[in-house]
Amino acid sequence: MDFAKLMSAHIQKAKDSAPKTETGDKKYLKRGELEAQRQAAYRAEQEEAEKKRQEKLALKRKAEEDEAAREEERREKRRKLEEETRRRREEEAEEEERRRRKRLGLPDLPPKKAEGDDEGTPVPEEDDLPEEELVAKLRALDEPATLFGETHKQRLRRYKKRVGAVSLKAIMTDGPIPTTLQLVPEKDMKVELKVPKDKGGREFLFRQLASYFTMVLQEWDDTLARRSADVKNSYKGKQVYYAMVQARENLRPLFKKMENYDLEDGILEPVVEIVHAAQERRYVDANDGYLRLSIGKAAWPIGVTMVGIHERSAREKLHESDKNAAHIMSDEITRKYLQSIKRCLSFAQTRWPPTDQLQLMG
Repeated sequence: MDFAKLMSAHIQKAKDSAPKTETGDKKYLKRGELEAQRQAAYRAEQEEAEKKRQEKLALKRKAEEDEAAREEERREKRRKLEEETRRRREEEAEEEERRRRKRLGLPDLPPKKAEGDDEGTPVPEEDDLPEEELVAKLRALDEPATLFGETHKQRLRRYKKRVGAVSLKAIMTDGPIPTTLQLVPEKDMKVELKVPKDKGGREFLFRQLASYFTMVLQEWDDTLARRSADVKNSYKGKQVYYAMVQARENLRPLFKKMENYDLEDGILEPVVEIVHAAQERRYVDANDGYLRLSIGKAAWPIGVTMVGIHERSAREKLHESDKNAAHIMSDEITRKYLQSIKRCLSFAQTRWPPTDQLQLMG
């Protein structure tokens, strides 16, 4: 077989095996037709990809909606649990308040109103407070500024309950120690030695005591504020300032007792004696009253107090009443505000020195 016949056979075989084009009888295609075929194939491919992408997005969107529905269900369960916890906590606090009132002999709490009725009742304009002022007053009372889920009305009710006021007409005074006691002017601060027994007289006495200690603390603060910057920043200057702050904080329980009118006579009478002597600038006598109040005059047992069947002489003096007791040893809170009274006396004799130098404390 020659080479020409071999090549012809191969060419014919290749022509027979070549795929037939869609153009039918066309042996050649234009470049535009090829481009149109390529673009059609590309569009078909893109449409298929877009279809798959939309299917994936639909599946993802459905999964997200299902997850959002489950999250909303979990959130609703948490909300119900928190409401139940808050309600249980309020009931426990109310029960504790009822027990405290019963123990102190106070009237029982008024019946609790329905939540819908309470929310629908508007707050009187004279009893309302701006939000910023209300938060500041709560923080001044060492109370949380806001509780979880608490509204402005509930926050206002909590403040009124804390200060023990039916309405905000009995708002707390602005001073070193905020108090609901209405302070009296300086000309009415002079206390009498005899402690009144009637309720009105005792209330006015508590207002006088609160006014005097407020005046002393305010003068103490103003005096320290007028010092030079070098003295303020010195070690001794900082110590003096911290002593004033500590005395002010330790007097808060005494103010709270006077607000609740439950200061026992065993402490009230010596405090009145101390304040009366300090107002007359007899600081040595005031210091003696402080020593009798803090240390007391009761007999202190030394050694054996009971030998055999016979009692020692004057043993009954060990069990006398609270009048001669050492109140500074009663508890930590009492000890602190008694020491704060002594610090107020030490400042008062420098701010208002006595006319008789023998009345200066050591």
